Amino acid sequence: MPLGVVVRKTPGVTRWAKWNWRAVAVLPGAGPADWVELRREGDAVEYHAATLPLTLWASDTEAYRVNLADAQPSIYLVLREEVEGDGPLHAALVTASPFEGQDYADSGEDIVEKIPMTEGLIAWVRDFTLKHHREEVFVKRRRDKSRVDLVEDGKGDARIRQDSDVYRAPRRAAQ
Repeated sequence: MPLGVVVRKTPGVTRWAKWNWRAVAVLPGAGPADWVELRREGDAVEYHAATLPLTLWASDTEAYRVNLADAQPSIYLVLREEVEGDGPLHAALVTASPFEGQDYADSGEDIVEKIPMTEGLIAWVRDFTLKHHREEVFVKRRRDKSRVDLVEDGKGDARIRQDSDVYRAPRRAAQ
C-alpha cells in the first residue's frame, strides 16, 4: 500500500540544532510526492515528505501482533541524512513491524520516528495478520549425550613432567 508521510519542521530549541524534524502523520493511498509543502503556521511547516510502499510479510505477523496490541499501534518511519539532493532528509522506509524499527534505531545512523496508525490502516494490518499468522510450536532442545568431561585436554603446564601437581609453577632450569 502506498503510504504518504507527513513531516513537521519547527525551529530548534538549542543553538546546535537549527530545525527540529518530526513525523506526524501518514496518508494511506497517497500519490507520489517529494517534500511538498502542505501547511505553514508561523515558523512551523508541514511537508508531504515522500510516498513509500508499506509491505506486509507473512513471516512478520508476530511483530504485527505486538504492534496491534500496543495502546497506540504505529507505523515506523526511517529517515536518513540527505547526502545529495534537494530535500533535508531522505525517507528510506516505512514498516508496521516494531522489531524492524528497533533494528534500524539500534544502528544509531538513522532517525526512526513512530507515527500513529489511522483506523483504516489498523484494520488492514489486523486483517492481514489474522489471515496469515501461524503459531510456531516450541521445540525443546535436547542435550547431547556424549561425555566431554572424560578428556583432560590442555590442563596444566606442558613444561612440568610429573602428573602429581600439574598446577605448580615451572622451575628454572639448572645452569
